[in-house]
Amino acid sequence: MTRIFGIFFLVTSFSRLSAQSQGDNFKTYNQSIPGSAISFSMVPIPAGQFVMGSNSNEKNRKEDEGPQRTVNISAFWMASLEVSRDAFDVFYHDENTSQNSAVDAITRPSPQYVDLTWGMGKEGGFPVNSLSQYAALMYCRWLYDKTGIFYRLPTEAEWEYACRAGTKTAYFFGNDEKLLDQYAWYKKNSSNKYQRSGQKKPNPWGLYDIIGNVTEWTLDHYNADALKDLADKSTDPVAPFNASRYPKTLRGGAFNDEPQALRSANRIKSDPSWNRRDPQNPKSKWWLTEAAGVGFRVVRPLQQPGPEAAKKFFEQYLGK
Repeated sequence: MTRIFGIFFLVTSFSRLSAQSQGDNFKTYNQSIPGSAISFSMVPIPAGQFVMGSNSNEKNRKEDEGPQRTVNISAFWMASLEVSRDAFDVFYHDENTSQNSAVDAITRPSPQYVDLTWGMGKEGGFPVNSLSQYAALMYCRWLYDKTGIFYRLPTEAEWEYACRAGTKTAYFFGNDEKLLDQYAWYKKNSSNKYQRSGQKKPNPWGLYDIIGNVTEWTLDHYNADALKDLADKSTDPVAPFNASRYPKTLRGGAFNDEPQALRSANRIKSDPSWNRRDPQNPKSKWWLTEAAGVGFRVVRPLQQPGPEAAKKFFEQYLGK
């Protein structure tokens, strides 16, 4: 099933955005976070067409990675790095938001009852981790409120398109797992902890740690048959909204994963066990005690929604 998000402005006309993406304003820029000295880089991801999923001969291929489909993707920007603990902490400590309120439009996370970085690193460019998809989307809503620019999580299709960067191999650098050390932190080289972002080589479109370090949330609800249900040559597909917390889809693999998890087509589904040791009652909707390797990065659609469309988007995914 393909869903085209005209109402939420996740996409607009593919052909029109393809033309717009060639404009002078479609280039790398730095987004500052108001109220702080922190900024992050957004790189342009050009509109195009790619083959989503893995072919039947790919090593370690899983059934939910096929059948392959040709997909059209509209232009967007993607953060060159995963969202940092430094950036997320500006949101976390923002006194202009309410503390874990169910009624306020912008709420901030509940206090961490243990150090969910587990000593792996905080300030100084480490990725934020142990976050639920809800927390990642609430950060996007807060960022929109602060900057007036609509940021969100990437769809599965956008993530894979950006990760592949025009390639068709198991990894964006080819099929040889031995080259992973140059591009990613994973089980073999990470010393069982995430590392400061941006130390490895980027993919061809300038995205660092798009594989490894921390696994990244997407917008999509997980469906094992997503590619089976997807029509060939669809434009900007995204899974139909599902209010259930589990399972949602993540991509990229983490510092504690084997090489096969870092393949461009690999799909990861969230699991309730990630929240198993949470002593809060009800269990935290922000933090995932058992998911130290889960983080996110943001995207910005080239065609920005108006205020009402943005409001409807966040209300749907986060509630009023």
